[in-house]
Amino acid sequence: MRRLIDFAPGAPGIPARWTSSAKSGVGTALSPQSPVWFTLSHGILNEIYYPRVDSACTRDFGLLVTGPAGYFSEEKRDCITMTTRQADGVPAFHVVNTARDGRYSIEKDVVSDPARPCVLQRITFRPAEGAVGDYGVFALLAPHLTNAGMQNSAWIADYYGAPLLMACGRSRYLALAASTPWKARSAGYVGTSDGYRQLREHGTLDPCYQRADEGNVALTGEIGLTADNPTVVLALAFGQSETEAAATALQSLDAGFDVAQDRYRENWHRWQHGLVGLDRPHAGKVNAYRVSTAVLAAHRAADRAGAVVASLSIPWGDNKGDDDLGGYHLVWPRDLVETAGGFLAAGDSREALAILDYLREVQLASGHWPQNLWLDGRPYWPGVQMDECAFPILLADLLHRHHHLAGRHLDRFMPMIRKAAGYLVANGPATIQDRWEEDGGYSPFTLAVEIAALLAAADLIEADGDPDAAGHLRETADCWNEQIENWTFASRPNICAAAGIKGYYVRIAGAAATDVAAAADGQTAIRNQVPEKAMLPAWDVLSPDALALVRFGLRRPDDPRILDTIKAIDHALKVDLPQGPLWYRYTGDGYGEKPDGGPFDGIGQGRAWPLLSGERAHYELAAGRRDRAEALLATLEASAGVEGLLPEQSWDGPDVPARELAFGRPSGSAMPLVWAHAEHIKLLRSLADGAVFDMPPQTVERYIRRRTPAALRIWRPDNRIATMPRGKILRLELNAPALVHWSLDGWGTTSDSPTRETAFATHVVDLPTAGLAAGGCILFTLLWLGSQRRWENSDYEIRIPGE
Repeated sequence: MRRLIDFAPGAPGIPARWTSSAKSGVGTALSPQSPVWFTLSHGILNEIYYPRVDSACTRDFGLLVTGPAGYFSEEKRDCITMTTRQADGVPAFHVVNTARDGRYSIEKDVVSDPARPCVLQRITFRPAEGAVGDYGVFALLAPHLTNAGMQNSAWIADYYGAPLLMACGRSRYLALAASTPWKARSAGYVGTSDGYRQLREHGTLDPCYQRADEGNVALTGEIGLTADNPTVVLALAFGQSETEAAATALQSLDAGFDVAQDRYRENWHRWQHGLVGLDRPHAGKVNAYRVSTAVLAAHRAADRAGAVVASLSIPWGDNKGDDDLGGYHLVWPRDLVETAGGFLAAGDSREALAILDYLREVQLASGHWPQNLWLDGRPYWPGVQMDECAFPILLADLLHRHHHLAGRHLDRFMPMIRKAAGYLVANGPATIQDRWEEDGGYSPFTLAVEIAALLAAADLIEADGDPDAAGHLRETADCWNEQIENWTFASRPNICAAAGIKGYYVRIAGAAATDVAAAADGQTAIRNQVPEKAMLPAWDVLSPDALALVRFGLRRPDDPRILDTIKAIDHALKVDLPQGPLWYRYTGDGYGEKPDGGPFDGIGQGRAWPLLSGERAHYELAAGRRDRAEALLATLEASAGVEGLLPEQSWDGPDVPARELAFGRPSGSAMPLVWAHAEHIKLLRSLADGAVFDMPPQTVERYIRRRTPAALRIWRPDNRIATMPRGKILRLELNAPALVHWSLDGWGTTSDSPTRETAFATHVVDLPTAGLAAGGCILFTLLWLGSQRRWENSDYEIRIPGE
């Protein structure tokens, strides 16, 4: 007879941690009645999210096995696991866990119930030695309700006579029920009085504890398996109250596993059937296209149309605690637009439109978007990235060009497009942070996205009846495009000599240009703090980001500067792995495991990114080298885990078995990375079309075919140019009205010119500098108008260099 004690000792337990980010599966029921998402790793359930895809509620949920003579085994550590999908494109999973010592195997089918927020597992225990009755099989569940492991409470309870295991935290509840009676149940504190510790040390769940409050808690239940009935269905349900969670678990059990599984599969088959057929089946391998489409769909919110998180994982999660609230289950506007492109490439225009609508709803009043955000629009990190302001415009243009956005549907988005374009004009071209959320300055990637977005916005705004505003955007784009090389092209002798080139585009340069804008937006949070890279001068930092100049249509694939940059990139950043070549993000990157394989904790060493092989493949296709693009597609697909999920990074060092790191295989970073799967889908579509799917035609026409020059140079208080080429008009662009007092002859004669307000709430004046000879200069100062009328109290000089 087991002892039953009211309160578990050892509060509050050891510090809470998350778990492995190397997922083998992610799933959801594609049903508004089932706002629950589950993940699998190491043969067990990991984080389960409820009632939103940004709200993790569990750490992990697996089985423990005990037997004669003190036998103890934990399936996630002591088994060889194989996880397969029940059908192409359907994230309903069949898991087989075989004990490394050969004593038993466990088979599971895992789905969520489309009718309610409940995750179901049908589990069969098969002993290879002895009989079922020789073993104890225990469910071990670690609640981490609402993105935190501490301050959870757990208890055992009966609901209308049905025995349950319960937990709550931050107004969320869960209930675990079994289709066979529990033999024993207990709640305890992790590391002190939880079932794992008891079974490991004593082989029995005795005593059983009634409850454990306000700590890092765990629930343990011994499953009543017999030789006649070695199968059990476990139902893990969620609710806003204890009663709701309990009732949901029991209702799901009563409805039956087969009913839920059939409807789950039907939902996914129906959605997959409506997609473009980009399948490339290979015998004995997963259908990579259908895996990617399922990954995108499984990361969608159920209650906020158009919201898709970056990954249902927490990178290096077993080293992260409650201070990492977001992990990657947040919305990044850039990743979201890339994901929308994946949906559109696969033929789901409805979801791409929903994403654009979501972006419209969460756009800030200033016109930009938060660096990342919760589903409800609340910013998580408050930083500003100019490419994230430009990408939604490109999405609107892509949908418009594919005939999914016209008439009144387009009208709904014009205010969003105007505000975003206005923010770019007033704050670009320098980025406060680049696309990797780190440095500020001039970035080829950000410049390419910004310029393409300005031209796309110009077309849409002109079609909306405002040619003057459209002209202003095109003039700004031309000005920035003509200066890309001045801002980002370098020729440091050490790099040029090593790579045998004349020059190259750098990753980012001129960070000081963004100081004013950064200060205006408050403290900027950075996702990947990498102190080591600060040791490298800006002009020595190389990155594949320069290929964006081709991807977005600003430079020809065979431009000599692009070709030289590729040589430099391949010299410094390319790594040959078993699956093929991958690339690092940039020289000096520190976002990745430590050299010994230890988890990234703010300091580390950047690893190779499969995503970048997809981007390189798009470049090769644009250059007319389809065979190379096809080879890189194969490399991208081969970088996935055995279940087909693409990681953020691949391990590039010697095998470290103790840390589950193998050369060329996924590292401990996020997996799956939705952005990588979206790039995979777009690459399949691009290869099917014979052209880069998301390349904007406006830039190609204007800068490659017509080679449109810039008519002007732009001076702003936060971008104070000191020189300008001969023959250009000088435009002053200000955030408030002013009178410009200026001279072309050293203040010998002067003129006064008032600014005019633009359609984007900036104030501009064009000064007649086109006739200035080489060596000439213009002097000017500002009288700020309005209620704060004052002189600038500084004179500014812009020179025309001598010939």
